[in-house]
Amino acid sequence: MKYTIDKQEKYAVFQLEEPNLNSLVAPNLKSEFVILANEGISNMIFDLSSVEFVDSSGLSAILTANRLWKSIGNFILTGIEHPSVKRLIEISRLDTVLTIIPTVAESIEYVFMDEIEKELNDDSGDLA
Repeated sequence: MKYTIDKQEKYAVFQLEEPNLNSLVAPNLKSEFVILANEGISNMIFDLSSVEFVDSSGLSAILTANRLWKSIGNFILTGIEHPSVKRLIEISRLDTVLTIIPTVAESIEYVFMDEIEKELNDDSGDLA
């Protein structure tokens, strides 16, 4: 499985560099997600810009990651450019469950805005 990962203080960008997210790739991807979640990465941006095809195993890997990050931060899906990938996510109604943002840059902005919002909410609790 080919991928790159850019780890920053508040987030990591995981770019899958495979054309297919299928049953050959999904088990390894799930393992990587578990390892990264256990490392304490609080926000995961999963970039699918190189992916042209996703099957049910691929969707399962995405949902696994979404579950892993639900309790520790954000899981963001980005770079959904290929029409078949976009269509599958819409048909499976995952667009109503997942945080989907068009670009990596916008995803990073989302992470920082979410972090600021959490800090403000924590601070406002201190004032009461």
